[in-house]
Amino acid sequence: MVSQTSETDIKVTIREKFPVINLPIRFTVLEAESFKLTCQELFSQENTTSKIIINFSKTNFMDSCGIGSLVTNFKRAREQNIDFILYNVNSQVMSILSLTELDKILTIQQSIKPNLKSNQKPEENQLPITHSSVKSWVKRLIDIVGALVGLFITGILFIPIAISIKFDSPGPIFFGQIRCGWMGQRFRMWKFRSMCENAEQLKKKIKNQAQGAIFKNENDSRITKVGTFLRRKSLDELPQFWNVLKGEMSLVGTRPPTPDEVERYEVPQWQRLDVKPGMTGEWQVNGRSRVKNFEDIIRLDLKYQKNWSLMYDIKLIIRTVVILFKKNSGAC
Repeated sequence: MVSQTSETDIKVTIREKFPVINLPIRFTVLEAESFKLTCQELFSQENTTSKIIINFSKTNFMDSCGIGSLVTNFKRAREQNIDFILYNVNSQVMSILSLTELDKILTIQQSIKPNLKSNQKPEENQLPITHSSVKSWVKRLIDIVGALVGLFITGILFIPIAISIKFDSPGPIFFGQIRCGWMGQRFRMWKFRSMCENAEQLKKKIKNQAQGAIFKNENDSRITKVGTFLRRKSLDELPQFWNVLKGEMSLVGTRPPTPDEVERYEVPQWQRLDVKPGMTGEWQVNGRSRVKNFEDIIRLDLKYQKNWSLMYDIKLIIRTVVILFKKNSGAC
């Protein structure tokens, strides 16, 4: 039997011979770390249990770190053929699981139905305010206006860019890639294609020059001639204004990671998903092509979260525009 009591109030009890992990009111970074250690202890026991129950009856707030710890331990449980059961999930937490589509993957058991208002879907019920920027209507208004202006510029440049891409290499004009947004919610991010058509299949043949859960190569052979120019001027990213208009991204935020990057995250690193990803941000204005250490990206993303204000966003937008007019300022 495991019994753990800490400042994060993670306790384990036994119900019908199976361990029950009782989560506290808030399930954030500290609680998520304690939860991970508790699960690891259960996984490593000599007589491993066949089922672990996660009791959410007291929990009414969960951020991206809570999600990360659930995903990590669910995968570990599945590897060991252990049933990983979420129990008594209330409407607030259920809305997060629905948003990230984890409700379709995780096993959820309820003793009572979540207290939802009539005609109200779970995902619409009190989504958490993980960061003050998430619920800022002024920031959203700036995003909408900026996206409309950006799409107008994209429309003007579309024909010459499209013709250049088509004449340079075979394949589509646009490239869509699944990225992880706020709270790990997946969306398709759009770019003008800057690589050869089978770039994703060739990725494993390219040496990764970065450290940690990112991929970078200064001399990536998959990049086309036109793609090199588009990246140098950041023109390949113009279609992302559509993602901003839809609300999947913001003009300013953190770097949007790919799912395979997120799968390598440790619990504290999920904090970068507490805000919407942005077309620009701290990593952009601090030489994104030169940032090759994942820990540096985490540091820049957390710096943005700590210093965020509407004026801070505006300053980052201005700095980005200035940098774009500098030679060799784009992504590699």
